Parts: sequence; structure tokens; C-alpha cells
Amino acid sequence: MSKGRCSIKGSRRYPDRPIVGVGALILKGGSILLVERGRPPLKGYWSLPGGVLELGESLGDAVVREVREETGLEVKSASVVEIFERILRDKQGAPEYHYVLVDYLCKVKNGEMKPSDDARRAEWVKRKDLPRLKLTDGTLEVIERTFAKHGKKKS
Repeated sequence: MSKGRCSIKGSRRYPDRPIVGVGALILKGGSILLVERGRPPLKGYWSLPGGVLELGESLGDAVVREVREETGLEVKSASVVEIFERILRDKQGAPEYHYVLVDYLCKVKNGEMKPSDDARRAEWVKRKDLPRLKLTDGTLEVIERTFAKHGKKKS
């Protein structure tokens, strides 16, 4: 444990080891599905729907579950787009949050969009409107790479 911080078992703050998470890149025409986070540490930021892997759960099952919990939509995961890590440090430089994130390209199967869980809002955002949003670090870059590879047009 860093700098005298006490980690609570199962806590995401000051974890004993990195936490594995998943995210979903869901394109529809020239738009992508994003959620506005309703809880710290990223409250008020827009990001990909997703969350933390549960013990015994596969990565593919986790992304399907997280999208359902946050947006109400049922998706099918297609392929891994990117793997990266997000480390948020406190004022003393200790890792307060440390995630290893696996982002999947997904397609909507069915369902009605209704944000819940820790998502304040869920919306289809046009690609051209992305720079105006308060996005989590690295999100715009992975979205742009995904549009370049899998998107049809810039709108």
C-alpha cells in the first residue's frame, strides 16, 4: 500500500493491484453511444459504457452486462479494439485508482435505451460533437481510431 494509505478489500480507491475493466464502442451511423458518469471518480465526464470485471466472469460477458446495466441495451461483443490503462494519482502522487481497460466493438441486438446504474445519461453522440464534451482521458482518441477503422462516414 502506498504512502500510508489503507486499502479496503474490494475498494476501487487505493487498490492493492490494478482493476480490470471493460468498455463498449457502439457505433450507429456517424454516432457513438456514450454515458455521462454519475459517480466519482469521473462524475460529470462522458465515457464509453462499461465497468469492472466480476470474479469468474469473462471479459465478453462483462461488457454485455455493463452495457445492459448502464444503458438498458442488449449488445453482442464483436472484437477487442484496444487495451490500455488509466492511472489516476492523488496529490502526493500515489495511485488512487488504477484500471486496465479492454474496449470492445459491440453491436446493439435489442432493448430500449434507459440509463441506470452509475450512468447519469446515455446518448448517441455525433462524431462531430465529440470535441465539445468533457470526455475521460484517451476516450476521444480510441473513438476516432474506431470510426476510422469501422465507421462509415464522418457526420
